[in-house]
Amino acid sequence: MIQAPLLGGMVDTAILRGGVIELGVAFRLILMGAFVGNILALFAAPTFARLFTAAIEEFHAVGSVPRVILKALHWRSWPTIARAVHLPRMGLLRSIRLDRLPRTFLILNVVMVSIYAIGVLASLYAGAQIPEYRATAIQLSAIVNGVATILLAIMVDPSAARVTDEAISGSRSEEDVMSMVFFLITGRLVATLVLAQLLLMPATEYIKGATLLLRHWFVGS
Repeated sequence: MIQAPLLGGMVDTAILRGGVIELGVAFRLILMGAFVGNILALFAAPTFARLFTAAIEEFHAVGSVPRVILKALHWRSWPTIARAVHLPRMGLLRSIRLDRLPRTFLILNVVMVSIYAIGVLASLYAGAQIPEYRATAIQLSAIVNGVATILLAIMVDPSAARVTDEAISGSRSEEDVMSMVFFLITGRLVATLVLAQLLLMPATEYIKGATLLLRHWFVGS
């Protein structure tokens, strides 16, 4: 809700001022911002795990999400929320294991995150390069993000759920779940720092080509 209008304003300003090349640099900085955000997520993961656990337990007690939110906002809940703040313990790194996790699932997670990171940016950048058809280009972000959605629904989410279910049933250790979370977040770091940066320009050209193809189709009709 906040970022989308700001990105749109950046595109409009770049078109008016002739700064399309600078827009590409700005988008790469935005991806770096996503990388920094994922670093913060790595440190915040234990805290949010505790908060979500408490929220789920409270929901089972009161049976209403709005009541859970209202109780969390009440000042009497603030000390409890503050006690949930925990940084990752370095000792946990000794329990991190890769050998019991599906490698393909972790690799596809990196690909999925990188595609999601660039989908909208690539469509906006393509629209800035062909401003007369930028509405078409922006709407074509789905042809990039759609690949990530398919990977998430078919490969990433089911595999993560399976590891969690097996840990609950006792056929896996809890350390496997912690290892999975660690590698999923680490994969997000790799995706936003490296792969998304590499894919931004190819994805932009891909959307730009699809936009020009649609232009010829409509003009021809």
